[in-house]
Amino acid sequence: MSTGYALEICPRHVYPDHPEHPDRLRLIQPVLEAANAEHLESRLAARDEIRYIHTSAMIDSLERECSRGEAMIDFAPTYVTRASFDSALRAAGGALECTRRVLNGEVGNAFAIVRPPGHHAEPGRAMGFCLFNNVAIAAAAALQAGLERVAIVDYDAHHGNGTQAAFLDEPRVAYLSTHQGGIYPGTGWIEEAPHARRRIVNVALPAHAGDHAFAGIADEIIEPFLRAFKPDLILVSAGFDAHWSDPLTTLGLSSRGFHKISERLVLLADEHCGGRIVFVLEGGYDPANVANGAAAVFAALAHEPFAYPQDPSPQREPDVSAHLARIRDLHSLAAL
Repeated sequence: MSTGYALEICPRHVYPDHPEHPDRLRLIQPVLEAANAEHLESRLAARDEIRYIHTSAMIDSLERECSRGEAMIDFAPTYVTRASFDSALRAAGGALECTRRVLNGEVGNAFAIVRPPGHHAEPGRAMGFCLFNNVAIAAAAALQAGLERVAIVDYDAHHGNGTQAAFLDEPRVAYLSTHQGGIYPGTGWIEEAPHARRRIVNVALPAHAGDHAFAGIADEIIEPFLRAFKPDLILVSAGFDAHWSDPLTTLGLSSRGFHKISERLVLLADEHCGGRIVFVLEGGYDPANVANGAAAVFAALAHEPFAYPQDPSPQREPDVSAHLARIRDLHSLAAL
């Protein structure tokens, strides 16, 4: 069965000199042409679908902010323009369409290449370059469609505070985030959500943690996390700002590392939920890294080898083995 993808570049959602801009995707077209994937026409998400996650007051407030024209709405800084409300609906719609088509069996798996990103957007506020939480809305829609359990794995360099907040008390959704500790938004410490051990798992990492660290995370944390939860669908917040050369962060993944973690997630989806997996673009602020990361995801989704660029991190990786052991123990994953 084929891989599907949605593409929502949203060129009018743009602010001068801001890192979250349409040029992030300016190198994506050759990747799409080379991928063995079907373009899925997406749509504007309906307000009722946005309300799966966000309050009516938040949606109305964001619409008013956008109607006033260009503005910064928080210190991140998060911007809006007159086009941003529709752009956010389109980004959510792309994630929803990919998820719908996978659940209906029309494609085997999918990748929603959308912006603005979403994982920082909380139920009551937009923040962190994010307007609506695309991956959370897709997860909620999957539950509405009748699934019993959805797992979200987030490998963006920043913690997905909005996704965690959306499902903090929702036992049908599990959330695991790998991210650089101590950077924006300042959340995602391993001790958070003590009432949801094994269901909400935060893997806060030191600077320069990269390919070797993520291989250990896949083996020691992600695999037992998914085995314990038994999801019907896996959603992935794919942030290519975890690349070592991203201008905003200092993690250490290479393009090969993105392929390895994506490939492992696809294989785990094959094992646990009939191959049903949808990747949703989050961050990544170097266009080459976004293009290479997307190519890595498409290769993983197609179960094909990846001719990755030779871009290993020049930084020495820290040893995170003791840190991972602590996380395994905290969530009782070591015994699984």
